Amino acid sequence: MEKLKSIIPLQIKRKIEQSNTEDLPSTCSSLHDFFAQSPLFHSVVNDLTNSELGFCAKNKEAAFELKLKGNACFSSSDYSQAARFYSQAIRVAPVEAVDKDKKLIATLYVNRASSFHAWYRRGRVNSSLLNCKDAIYDLEVALNIEGTASGKRQIEDDLKLLVNQKNGDSLREHSGKKQLVIDELPQAKLQCVSTPTKGRGMCSLFEIPTASLVHKEEPYAAIILKNFRDTYCHFCFNELPADNVPCTSCSIPLYCSERCQHQAGGQVSRKFLTNDETDNTLSDELQKYFSKVTSENHLDTEIECFSEHGHECHGVNWPVVLPTQVVLAGRILVKSMKQKVDSEYLDLSHNYVHLLPDRKVEFHVYSIVLLYCIYASYRSELDLCGATFAKVIVLISQIKVNSMAIVRMNYADIQNPIYQSENLSIPGDNTTSNLEQMSIGQAIYLSGSLFNHSCIPNIHAYFISRTLLIRATEFVPTGCALEMSYGPQIGQWDYGNRQQFLRDNYSFKCKCNGCTKVNLPDLVLNALHCAKLNCSGVVLDDFSVEYKKNVLCHLQETPEVHSMEHQREIEKLMYDEIKNIASLAFGDSNYCPEVPFGCCLKCGSANDLKSLHANIDEADTCVRSLQEAVVSNEVYSGLLTNALQSLNDLKSTLHTYSKKLAEAEDIFARAFCSIGEMQQAIEHCTVSIEILKKHYGPRHIAIGNELVKLSSLQLALGDSADLADTVNQMDNIFSNYYGKHAELMFPFLKYLKREVLMLADGGRTY
Repeated sequence: MEKLKSIIPLQIKRKIEQSNTEDLPSTCSSLHDFFAQSPLFHSVVNDLTNSELGFCAKNKEAAFELKLKGNACFSSSDYSQAARFYSQAIRVAPVEAVDKDKKLIATLYVNRASSFHAWYRRGRVNSSLLNCKDAIYDLEVALNIEGTASGKRQIEDDLKLLVNQKNGDSLREHSGKKQLVIDELPQAKLQCVSTPTKGRGMCSLFEIPTASLVHKEEPYAAIILKNFRDTYCHFCFNELPADNVPCTSCSIPLYCSERCQHQAGGQVSRKFLTNDETDNTLSDELQKYFSKVTSENHLDTEIECFSEHGHECHGVNWPVVLPTQVVLAGRILVKSMKQKVDSEYLDLSHNYVHLLPDRKVEFHVYSIVLLYCIYASYRSELDLCGATFAKVIVLISQIKVNSMAIVRMNYADIQNPIYQSENLSIPGDNTTSNLEQMSIGQAIYLSGSLFNHSCIPNIHAYFISRTLLIRATEFVPTGCALEMSYGPQIGQWDYGNRQQFLRDNYSFKCKCNGCTKVNLPDLVLNALHCAKLNCSGVVLDDFSVEYKKNVLCHLQETPEVHSMEHQREIEKLMYDEIKNIASLAFGDSNYCPEVPFGCCLKCGSANDLKSLHANIDEADTCVRSLQEAVVSNEVYSGLLTNALQSLNDLKSTLHTYSKKLAEAEDIFARAFCSIGEMQQAIEHCTVSIEILKKHYGPRHIAIGNELVKLSSLQLALGDSADLADTVNQMDNIFSNYYGKHAELMFPFLKYLKREVLMLADGGRTY
């Protein structure tokens, strides 16, 4: 696309850069007329739409080569690698390809099934040899890749016997291809309202209790992100099993089951595997397996399907090359054509007028290229004119503002949290949790897009499969705005970074309570310690002073009238803390006098900021060296001794509530954990959590994530009393954010509850 942008005449480019929404039909027509005469443009479109050149086309020769590699691995008893090669071959094998008078793809399915069953056979052999650990591993692999319900039950029964034998009925929770979803209907009646500063928003017509489900919605359109195409289902966005189901027409989409493929609008890939073709090849056991797998009786014929990738199929390149949000725009456009509705009816907001000039040019290019790609499949339904291109530009702008990232939790060890103590991690945004969210897909939710942003949200969005669920995280009075976080929250990012993110991505300045009132996290996030002995006051650094001046003290515009908001308990707690650390500046009002640069906001003492920052940099360097040693597993006593001195230097320089100090404490928790000093690891982890509570409040999901880490350390130490308290706190927090889905989202909760009971009863099993 950069080549196309580079050939645009300067005059057309300038008009596009200065354009608003009303100008789009004209600017699009001008650019289209130019591209229509450009050999480079037509060459690019041909490369993107020519099925014979496609990256994702089926390839008989490649399938044969992968099959031979699989055979070689199978012969050497490397069944796992053999199954991988056979799966890759199935993905690229043309349906009509023949191998020794049999359908190639049928042979590949037979070979892969044999590889899967080999894992079960090996597990049984290891079990008979009393190699319990290896047997459990083999059977778990077999369970994950087994495709039949009866086969899964058999493997699960064998696993229970083995685990009971090894761990005294310390059962691990097994997750198959599909997770059971607890059905729950929204408990609130919502209304779309208009607000003075935020436009449309959602509020409740009745009071909403804490943890209530307030909204549930399927996406209007969704797409998997490119980095996860090989590991997650392209329809439900759950993790792919080993026996995944590829598209029959191209080699890009993978599904976890025929059901998901059917729901995505595709053909059922295994229907061509008939009993006649496999009778002479399979054992009775494998024949039963294939009879079950190839049956279509389990598919719901009443499911309303829309082929989400049908127009992207048949070997064309453009779905692979174009950005995800542009391909998603294509899906929405095709769906609106199929349903014979105008895409404008989606009624989504957009921020085209606020886009950077270069981004406007980029959207023009993508709009024209995308429509030419789709035109190859829908010639009679598309009019390649300025007005159509303009609609696509607006649609891409709407996706940029309104799409939601479908996320999954990334666990250190989803099954057994005792091993998480060995995998503590520190994500880059200074949230020290070892539970990280991964963005798997991108989707448009028509009603979900109506919920506004707040840096102190009162609702939480999460996903089960592709379904959006929104739950109240606190009591919500009648008429109160229901607002989620679009990314940054109070305590997670500072004021400046939050505002910058929201301006860049959503083109608005946030005026929520967290951004127009004094709040503790923004004051202490990067604050320094007062030099005066025994003073708990905060000394602001350069950035915090700017924040204080522009946000807290001299607001030039009228703050938002929060007529639908109530004074939250967390705000009251934070206000008491603010008076304790900054009474000189704020006192009992929201106005602060001019405080000299570098002075304590509680006692007024002057501080040498240059010297303080020098001390911080020196100590931080030593702590970072410790962090690198933890990652490389090279922690030794001398390094720890030096680092502990640096930690003391940080404590005397940074304010007690500084988030950098919480991060440092977390690094020491990891370091002591790595050398088996669990008690000291617990102490540092606990200090880190107490600091983070000042930023988030005690019942925030971020604290729940940190408690997972603490519980794994306590479990490793066998500390039953403290573990019980930690697990209880975790359970309350996760239930508050996920309701009845808490144990579904965090499977180790049930495990930890069992462990608490066992430790309390002297190891007795339940």
